[in-house]
Amino acid sequence: MFISLAFCSVICNFACMKRLPLLFFCFLYVISIAAQTDWREALQQWLSAEDMEETYGEETMELLEEKANAPINLNQTTREELEELPFLSASQVEGLMEYLDSYRPIRSLNELLMIVELDNETRSLLKCFVFVGEEAPQRKWPQWDKLAKYGRHSLTTTAKVPLYERRGDSQGYLGYRYRHDFRYQFNYNNRVKFGITGAQDSGEPFFAEQNKMGYDHYSYYFQLRDMGWLQELNLGMYRVQMGMGLIMNTGFHLGKLASLQSMGRANHALTAHSSRATAGYMQGVAATIRFSPHWHATAFSSLRYVDATLNDDGSARTLVTSGYHRTPAEMAKKHNTRETDIGGTIGWQKGTLYLNANAVYTSFSRDLQPQSTQLYQRYAASGNGFFNASLDYGYNNYRWTLAGETALNQQGAMAAIHTVGLQATPQLSLMLLHRYYDKRYTALHGRSFAEGSDVQNEHGCFLGVTWRPSVVWQVQGYVDYAHFSWPRYQVSAPSDSFDALLAMRYQKKRWTLSGRYRLHIRQRNDSNKQRLVNKTEHRCRAGIDCAVSPSLTLRTQSDGVISQFQGVSSRGIMVSQHASWRWRFLKTDAHIGWFCTDDYDSRLYQYEASVGYDFGFPAYYGRGLRSALMVRADMGRHVTAIVKWGTTKYFDRSTIGTGLQQVDRSSLTDLQFHLRLSF
Repeated sequence: MFISLAFCSVICNFACMKRLPLLFFCFLYVISIAAQTDWREALQQWLSAEDMEETYGEETMELLEEKANAPINLNQTTREELEELPFLSASQVEGLMEYLDSYRPIRSLNELLMIVELDNETRSLLKCFVFVGEEAPQRKWPQWDKLAKYGRHSLTTTAKVPLYERRGDSQGYLGYRYRHDFRYQFNYNNRVKFGITGAQDSGEPFFAEQNKMGYDHYSYYFQLRDMGWLQELNLGMYRVQMGMGLIMNTGFHLGKLASLQSMGRANHALTAHSSRATAGYMQGVAATIRFSPHWHATAFSSLRYVDATLNDDGSARTLVTSGYHRTPAEMAKKHNTRETDIGGTIGWQKGTLYLNANAVYTSFSRDLQPQSTQLYQRYAASGNGFFNASLDYGYNNYRWTLAGETALNQQGAMAAIHTVGLQATPQLSLMLLHRYYDKRYTALHGRSFAEGSDVQNEHGCFLGVTWRPSVVWQVQGYVDYAHFSWPRYQVSAPSDSFDALLAMRYQKKRWTLSGRYRLHIRQRNDSNKQRLVNKTEHRCRAGIDCAVSPSLTLRTQSDGVISQFQGVSSRGIMVSQHASWRWRFLKTDAHIGWFCTDDYDSRLYQYEASVGYDFGFPAYYGRGLRSALMVRADMGRHVTAIVKWGTTKYFDRSTIGTGLQQVDRSSLTDLQFHLRLSF
C-alpha cells in the first residue's frame, strides 16, 4: 500500500512535466526480455463479432486478468477450475478433462491440438490462461514451509492522470482529479490466495470526509481451494454464481454471440472479489464441501453496506451501484443501508449429468420502495425480505449439450431458461435458447441471458449457428426474438424486439479478414407517447489484420451505423488504424481513429488496448479524432511496467460534457501508468 501511495504521489506531482514520459520510456529501455502473449488480443479475436460494450463488465475483464496472472496448471487442474474460464463450453471442458484423465501428465501445450472439441480461436485464447507444470500430487493441506517457499506475491498499482480540468474539480468535487488504485495478492498454486485492493475514483476524497482510511473502496479476501473434502472456502469479499444466473450471478456475464461460443452452459462457482468494483459482491463467509464423488453443498452468508437513494420516509427508493462518492450528495448515500444475504446449493453429479437445488434470501435494514407512480415499475422489487429458489440441471456428451434452470420467487412467479446445443458435424454447431421471465418475477442478484437489463418481463427465443466450412473460414450468426408483456422504461405498452447478426472471418497465414452485420429492432414510444414505433439500428464492421512480421501487426477497421426512428435517420462512420510492435522486452500499441456521427443515437464503439485491470471500449459520437499510444515492458518475471497516452479531439464542440463533468475545451488527454511487481 505504501509503495502504491508513493508511486501515485510522484505521478500526481510531476504529471504535467514534459520530461516525465521521456524519463519513463528511457527507464523501460534499460532491461530486455521477450514479450509475452497478450491475452487481450486473443480475447478480441475470440469476440471479434461481439458487441462487448453491451455485455462485458469490469468484473469479467478483471476475472480474466487474475486468471492470466495466475495461470492454471493443466496437470493439477480440476473440472471446477476449468469451468471458471467463461469462454469454454461444457463440451470443451469435458473434452479437456477426458484427455487429461487419460494422458496426464501432459508434456506440452501442443497436446491441445489433440482435443477435437477445441477450435483454433479457443485454443489460442486458452494458452494464455494455462501452463504445463508438475503432475498433481495427492491433495492435502499445504504445509507452511511450502507456502513460504512456493507462494508468489504480487503488488500492482495504477494511476490515471487527466491533463484537463472538469468544472467539478474546482467547484463541487470533494477530492482531486486523479484516479489510482493498488492491489496486493499472495497465491500458492491457486489453492491458497489472499489479498487486498484499494481503489480511488477521480473526484473522491482521499483521507478525508468519510474516507478516513484513505481509499474510497477496499476489497479484501482469503480463499482456500481443493483441500480434500473442503472444495472451497472464502472469507471476506467474494462472488457467487449459481446455475444459469436466474437467482444469483454476481460473477461474469456474456453477450449473445459469446453465449453461442460457450453453448450457454451453467456454472457454479465461488471466486474471490479482488476487483475495484464497489457493487455485485458478497461479504462474509462461503464454502463448498464435497461429501462424496457425487454430492456437494455450497453455503454462504453475507453482511455488507450498500448505497441507496432514500425517500422522505427513510425507505430506499433505489439501490445505487455506480460507486461514485465525489460530491456531498453522493457521499451522503455511501453505505447508508445494510444488506444481508444467505443462501446455498445442494448438488448431485454423475459424469456429465447434474442436478442442483439453489436458494437465496436477501433483506435490507430499510424497506425498498421504488416509485410506484411509474407504470413500468409496477412489479419492481419492493418491501423487505426477498426469497428465490431454483433447480438447475443439465447433461452433455460429445454431440449434445442440454442445460436449464427453473426459478420461483416468494410470490410464486416463475422464470425459466433452457438451452440445447448440437455439434451436428465437426464443422457445424447449433444452439437453441428459450427463456421465460414472468413480469412479477424479481431476483435482486439475478443476471442471465436477456434482451432487457433484468431477469423479468421477457419471453424470447434465440437460435445461433457456428459453421467452419474449412480451416480458414468461420461463419457465425444468430437471430433473437423477445416479447415484453408489460411496459418498460420508455415503452408504455407491451412491445417486441428483434436482433440478428451475421459475422464472417477468413484467416490464412499472415492475413485475417473479418466482417459483420447486425440488425436490431426495438419498439419505443413516439414523441407524443400515443403509440409504439420501431427504432431500427443497422451496424456493420469490416476489418483487415496483417502480421507483417513476427514483431509487427497491423489492423485496419471501419465501422458504420444507421439508426432510424420516427422517420428520422442518424448515421455514423469510423475508420481506424491499429499497430502493434514487439521488440524483445517491449510491446507498443498505437491507435488512431476518425469518427463522424450525426448524434448520440449513431454512436460507435471500438476496442482499445489499455493498461492492466482497465478495459477501454468507449463510445464516440459527433466529429473528432481519437489517438492513443501504449508501451509495455516485461522485465523478467518480476516487473511489468506500462504507460499509456490517449487523446480525443472534437471538431464540432468547444466544451465537452455537462454539469460537473464539463470540460471547457475541445480535447481530452489522459496519461495512465501501471506497475506490477511479482516475487
